[in-house]
Amino acid sequence: MAQDTPQPPTEMLKFSLLGSPPAVLSVRLGKLAIPGRKPISTPHYIPLTSRGAVPHLAHDVMRDNSSIGCLYIGLEDFIEKRQQFQKSKLPIPLYAVPTAPHESALRKFVCLSDDLLLILGARREPPIACPASNTDSSIAISTSLGFTQLEATDYVGAIQRLSPDIVVGLSDLVIGQQPGVKRQVKMVDRTHAFTTHATDNLYGPQVSEHSRSTAAYFAPVLPLENTQQQLYLEDLETDMRPFVSGLALYEPASLSVIPETLGDLPRLLFSQPDTPHDLLREIEIGADLLTIPFLSTASDAGMSFNFVFPSPSQYDTNEPLPLADNLWSPTNATDTNPLLPSCTCYTCTHHHRAYIQHLLSAKEMLAWTLLQIHNHAVMDAFFASVRSSIERGTFESDVSIFQRTYAPEFPEVTGEGPRLRGYKLPSSAAAQPRKYPPAYGRLDDLVANNKLAEAQSDCVTPDTGAEGLEEHGFARKV
Repeated sequence: MAQDTPQPPTEMLKFSLLGSPPAVLSVRLGKLAIPGRKPISTPHYIPLTSRGAVPHLAHDVMRDNSSIGCLYIGLEDFIEKRQQFQKSKLPIPLYAVPTAPHESALRKFVCLSDDLLLILGARREPPIACPASNTDSSIAISTSLGFTQLEATDYVGAIQRLSPDIVVGLSDLVIGQQPGVKRQVKMVDRTHAFTTHATDNLYGPQVSEHSRSTAAYFAPVLPLENTQQQLYLEDLETDMRPFVSGLALYEPASLSVIPETLGDLPRLLFSQPDTPHDLLREIEIGADLLTIPFLSTASDAGMSFNFVFPSPSQYDTNEPLPLADNLWSPTNATDTNPLLPSCTCYTCTHHHRAYIQHLLSAKEMLAWTLLQIHNHAVMDAFFASVRSSIERGTFESDVSIFQRTYAPEFPEVTGEGPRLRGYKLPSSAAAQPRKYPPAYGRLDDLVANNKLAEAQSDCVTPDTGAEGLEEHGFARKV
């Protein structure tokens, strides 16, 4: 009898709501804890990664100069060989990491500390639209070698091999366009099948104790009406409830379709908010964990966050304060003030605006590192103040003050960001021109003007005499 009874993964993740149970679609406080990992007080944000690292932040910089305690990692960032899904003998490097039974191959491959909570999803966030469509047994993904299919069985195998702390289940999402009625029916059927397959093969009664996954499973909730996915939600409430530790949602409206019996589960929202105002609206209707793509986007654009919650004590309602400052602006060239006077991050306590403006102008990578440190510190303080506001019972009025104080959008981007990764520059048509100019082309003009052909050697020779060289400071006549 004991072998036939599935073991619910209650030891994987503990999520407790603080205070009295909140009403449906209302703000709430909670605490999420996994043994051996940093606990997360909710509401909170989940930092996004590229190849297992927060953009511009080395692991030691992240550890010493930020309060980051969890990361979201997309599996498609590491799938480099399509042959892996064609029964090739060449293994994906991530899967070839030698590990002890208690170790996580994912954690070991990206060299992250043991106390950092890792969330694994099939796709990076925000996802790239794929020309190929999802199928009944797979989803389309964008790898470093192009688009391919990730089979549901391969994803389950990856979860068992990599041992993340939390895994986001596969879902049949349509990216970049509105699905039709027939397509919506397929979305529900496929996601239902993906979730059933994963929970059965990771935690079901037929899975041996040695093969049973230790990852907490977050079941996806589709961005559709309640009636369209009613059977799927009912199965989540009954048959799959012992194996589901949380919910993954893809639009704020999905918070309204969550059944009351699943209301005690943590909610991870992948909604791609544009501003802090959007974040507050999502928190107000019950989101617990949120992803914020605009955080790294703002750092790439040379923007430093300067908002605080609920708002500064003195403000002019006729002139909304900007949500961020554009460090590319020439007005920062001689400004020796910190990015935000009230901020205690490494950037604000060691450097000033003029220095970061100089780094941006020189295209030094340190500029974006310092901006990332600061912007993450501002978001940490923002969410800490949000939680304090909820605990005081002043959240609604504080949100109203914040909305009146700050501009509804970020300032316009004027400068150039760092070189982007390939998946951030998807091609929209064949035979497109280069996205970037050649990095090393300084001799092209000399070749075009036959300067190299006139030289007596293989090296470029000066076209002036000793007096000219001395005049320009390159030599001195003896």
